[in-house]
Order: sequence, then C-alpha cells, then structure tokens
Amino acid sequence: MREVDEAVRQDEMTSLFKRYGVPVIAAVVLGLAGLGGYLWWETSQKAAVAQRGEDFTMALDKIEAGNLAAGDKALQPLADKGGSGSSAAARLLRGGIALEKGKRDEAVKLFGQVAADADAPQAFRDLATIRQVATGFDSMPVDQVVTKLKPLAVPGNPWFGSAGELLGIAYLKQGKPELAGPLFAAISRDKDAPETLRRRTRQLAGLLGVDAIDDPEKAVKELTENQTN
Repeated sequence: MREVDEAVRQDEMTSLFKRYGVPVIAAVVLGLAGLGGYLWWETSQKAAVAQRGEDFTMALDKIEAGNLAAGDKALQPLADKGGSGSSAAARLLRGGIALEKGKRDEAVKLFGQVAADADAPQAFRDLATIRQVATGFDSMPVDQVVTKLKPLAVPGNPWFGSAGELLGIAYLKQGKPELAGPLFAAISRDKDAPETLRRRTRQLAGLLGVDAIDDPEKAVKELTENQTN
C-alpha cells in the first residue's frame, strides 16, 4: 500500500509539473531578471549622482578661483542634463555668473527657467523667482511682478522680507500706497529679516504714514486682508 501511495503522489507531482512547471519557472526567471535590472539601475543612478556631485564641486572651485568662464562652461552640462536638483542649482549659478558679467537679460532668462521648472525643488524655484524679479524689475510689467511675488510675500514665508520689499515697491508703482505701507511695516517687525532690511522698510513705512511700532498682530492681519482684496 505504501508503494502504491508513493506511486500515486509521484504521478500527481509529475502531472502538476507538466501543467504548471514551465509558467512557474518562467515567472521565477522573469522575477530574477527584474530584480537584477533594478539593482543595476539603482547602482547606475548612484554612480550618476556621485559624478554630478564631483562635476559640481569642480565647477565651484573654478568660480571661487575667479575663472567665471571656465566655471560657466563646466556648469552647462549639469544645467542641461543633470537631475532636477543639480540642474536647478547649476542654472542658478549660471544666472549669477551672467549677472556678474553684465548680461542681465541672460540672467533673467536662466532664473526664469528655474522658477518655471515644475521638477525643480520648491526652495530653488522660490529663490529663482526672487532673483528673476530683482534682476529684471525695471523691465518687467508691474502686474507680472505682483503676481510672481504675492505668494512669497506672506508672513512666515522664508522669503517674506526679500519678496515683500520688492512687492511693496511694485505696489507703489501701481499707485497703491495703502498696500505698500502695511507691508513695509510688517517686514520691519519680522525678527527673521536682516536688520538692514528691517530698518529700511521701517523708514519706508514711516514715509507712507504707517506706524511701524504699533501692534504686530494687527498689522499682519491688515496686510493679509489687503492682499486678499
């Protein structure tokens, strides 16, 4: 009986293997191939990131040595083909180099590319927006300046001081001192803003008839309501 039982089980295993053996083996092979491909991709990605970091460091060394042309040339491949972070950083630096060389239009273009790049880190996009507006302020339509800066000129935002000062000046160009004054006053009370910026905006607020020493919470509330309207 044991021999018969073993023969039956052997026949069942043989039948199962004939029916499902090939698909199972194929699935295992495909799984191993997929795992191998992923490991290769991960290794190549890490190598590419390391190479970009090395190239970026070399470009920075050239810039710090005062060789702007060589630094700009080294940054261009990173700006064109780098990952979202390294590409944005490279374009920001290239914009700074262009500005240093007096190529204002080129700088505005490079900063604008980063600001509009949805794949770039938000911190880089915000910085690029500030630099784009600050560089091209005189040639940009004032309505465009306001549109770009309003999302950043909010109390609590890291760029509140820089964006707010530019936005306040844009409000003055629009003939809206009632918006500029409270904004300058709010910046002057921002403890995270540089002291020179706080002094400057305090003076501007005073010139516009806004007391920069009054209740901070009231000023922030008033600023938020005005900008919403």
